[in-house]
Amino acid sequence: MWGLLALVLGLLLSVSLALTPDQEARAERLGTNLRCPICTGLPITESTNDLSREMLRDVREQVVAGRSDRDIYAYFAARYGNFVLLDPPKEGSNLLLWGAPLAALVAGGAVLWGVLRKRNVAAPSIPEAGTEAPFDPFLAQVRRETRGDDRAGGQA
Repeated sequence: MWGLLALVLGLLLSVSLALTPDQEARAERLGTNLRCPICTGLPITESTNDLSREMLRDVREQVVAGRSDRDIYAYFAARYGNFVLLDPPKEGSNLLLWGAPLAALVAGGAVLWGVLRKRNVAAPSIPEAGTEAPFDPFLAQVRRETRGDDRAGGQA
């Protein structure tokens, strides 16, 4: 008796959830942004467990009821937490999570720019060919002494 009642109830629910192609496409799109609470990183449209099927059925019911995308996401976030949203809203404390990679990229670029700029400024200049290097008395003495040693070594 209960089996027959469950079959009739299931048939009535499936008939009442007849979605138009646009509604079905919207439900699928919404389902791809909802994470399965049991699976690791899978949207409910790709998961095969019973909880995901139930969540997708809830999405379809809410689409038929005419609820907005924001309301549907809020419903699931209230029920399962923001973890269930594969693309969390970009507001409130989530802005920090969305902005942190961009801020790190900008900070890294600034540090790299500073290091490269200091390296260019601190690089010693090499005199071009044909230009006279600044006079260094020690270098002049070494040159005089080494030239003298070459001549002495060659004559002996």
